[in-house]
Amino acid sequence: MSGGTAFLLDADIDHINQDMVGLEDLDADDAMWLQDILTAHAEQTGSDVALELLADWPAAQRRFCKVMPRDYRRVLDAIALARTEGRDVDEAIMEASRG
Repeated sequence: MSGGTAFLLDADIDHINQDMVGLEDLDADDAMWLQDILTAHAEQTGSDVALELLADWPAAQRRFCKVMPRDYRRVLDAIALARTEGRDVDEAIMEASRG
């Protein structure tokens, strides 16, 4: 991964390069977005997997995790902090990307 996020169902941490990415729980926005995507996928394709997940969404969403590249997380956190502190966001991004 070079940026952005991914969502994994029943992730096997033994197959994830945790030096590059972190695994995060879904927040409310993630869960809503993922449910919407699965709903659209089920409607368009008739996917049995999507339909099964949606049939018990509260249980299914606990099986997902968000894969977040560590560099991307650092930039997102720097942006949030800059906004909170009233600092220039572009400068915060540049500082965060230098590591």
